[in-house]
Amino acid sequence: MSKIKPSKGAPYARILGVGGYRPTRVVPNEVILEKIDSSDEWIRSRSGIETRHWASPEETVAAMSIEASGKAIADAGIEAAQIGAVVVSTVSHFSQTPAIATEIADRLGTDKAAAFDISAGCAGFGYGLTLAKGMVVEGSAEYVLVIGVERLSDLTDLEDRATAFLFGDGAGAVVVGPSQEPAIGPTVWGSEGDKAQTIKQTVSWDRFRIGDVSELPVDSDGNIKFPAITQEGQAVFRWAVFEMAKVAQQALDAAGITSDDLDVFIPHQANVRIIDSMVKTLKLPEHVTVARDIRTTGNTSAASIPLAMERLLATGEAKSGDTALVIGFGAGLVYAATVVTLP
Repeated sequence: MSKIKPSKGAPYARILGVGGYRPTRVVPNEVILEKIDSSDEWIRSRSGIETRHWASPEETVAAMSIEASGKAIADAGIEAAQIGAVVVSTVSHFSQTPAIATEIADRLGTDKAAAFDISAGCAGFGYGLTLAKGMVVEGSAEYVLVIGVERLSDLTDLEDRATAFLFGDGAGAVVVGPSQEPAIGPTVWGSEGDKAQTIKQTVSWDRFRIGDVSELPVDSDGNIKFPAITQEGQAVFRWAVFEMAKVAQQALDAAGITSDDLDVFIPHQANVRIIDSMVKTLKLPEHVTVARDIRTTGNTSAASIPLAMERLLATGEAKSGDTALVIGFGAGLVYAATVVTLP
């Protein structure tokens, strides 16, 4: 017989509050076109993106996270000191250690909350949400702060015609806490590492340590380029459209509902054509509100789902208590989908 006492957590978990932060600088497609041979019409037709937000030097990963988190904590109606864990998903915090979550937890005023970063690309919010649900139900934390934050402008090659127009900056956060009824469904998640090369960093950091820079990419002025995110657009598009619709359906099945039961669909904001294709494949009814935040925010990776969620609630396009399907997918290739009740 085990001598270990059983955990005593909440029966279920739910999202209690949401907050977002978008940098003050709005960047239209015209700025992107200064470096690539393209057109505003081409960018809009390929991605749906009209504008995106780029962070200033003062709008750091930590600063944006704190702004979004403060809103989420207030929206949840709790104090920062009640947060038991802080989970930050990001690929654009450039200091290898310590985790940026520790700084955020301290500056928010938590009471020595557990804090750590995860790297799961555009599926990072779903990964963090799943971890938070587990902590609340297991009892290791009553309230968990989940943050998706990116400064992808720092990882954008403005001369890369395939990706220069895609990325934006921002932070989205949610507070996950106890619930007396199911409000976060089972997560359908996974990875397909055999496709890892379809979205990747152009150059690994250790290439700069070796000393031989002859093989490093250079810009049009002959300067060595900073590492950036690159992708095989068509391969990623096909994977997202065909495979992620299946994962989304699996999440609906796992939650025990059908598309008719949905009120809102919040997919990762990667590409409007991917979103529209998924809506068609899933046969979503017309009454389902679909997030298309990418038009004015761009692809913010781990931040895209909570940012889209916050905007839908703020504009009244979605309301508290709505049933929403969320799905993130990206570099790895990784994915995570679940059904949630909106805060």
